[in-house]
Amino acid sequence: MKKLIRVAALLFLFGSVGHYLWYGLTTPVDDGFEFLAWVGPQMIAPILAFTLVPIALAFTRDSVMSALSGRNTAAFRSAPLGVGTVTGSRATGMTLNDQPELRVELMVQRADGTSFASYARMVVPVTDLPLVRPGAVFPVRYLPGRTDKVELDLSGDVVGAQGALNEAMVRQGVTTRENLEIAERGVAAQAVVRSLDVQGEMRGGNPKLVIGLAVTRPDGSMYTTGVEKYLPPRFVRQVQVGCVVSVRYLPENESALVLALPANA
Repeated sequence: MKKLIRVAALLFLFGSVGHYLWYGLTTPVDDGFEFLAWVGPQMIAPILAFTLVPIALAFTRDSVMSALSGRNTAAFRSAPLGVGTVTGSRATGMTLNDQPELRVELMVQRADGTSFASYARMVVPVTDLPLVRPGAVFPVRYLPGRTDKVELDLSGDVVGAQGALNEAMVRQGVTTRENLEIAERGVAAQAVVRSLDVQGEMRGGNPKLVIGLAVTRPDGSMYTTGVEKYLPPRFVRQVQVGCVVSVRYLPENESALVLALPANA
């Protein structure tokens, strides 16, 4: 559809301009009135073309088409999922319904653990602009043979996106497969951070934290425990002393506990 609209717009432009030139060069007029061959109703089509073609080209940009349809473009709909970490962003100057288009620079991690630098264009509501900051992570779709450009995943495939994010976190040392199992079948509860100790050890750029927790079971009773986690710096402010965090634990082994933190803190 995008290509069809663009081709039709360009054909209209070239056709209208060609007809205008042909009309001006071949229409006989009386001496002294040569301008009449160039001024008149024959100008309408070129004027419309020069007005509508830029609009058609702008509104068939991938980011605008995705924003209007709520879906990825055809080339990316079945493309592999990866995890994109924002490294920077800037406005392109394009807007849609007063919502700016951003060029977002990303470091994308594939399912096999390899990474590549890329970018995505997306229309972002003004209220969501603070979410697109360095360190934020988003599921993206990429073309294996063309990694210079990606698209944010708009498929709504929550399971696939979470799986890609989980694999990335395992490789970064942020979590383990055992912890993923606890997160999947553990009991949901809330806990209050009682203590926080930064060990000074790093893994993949993530500091090791020893976090003391007071966990409230679903029946209202409480118990205390501690966990050691390598957390990305963006998560540290969410585990300060006094913060309430969501956790999951195994009833048969309450010390087997994981923090349920959002991907973008």
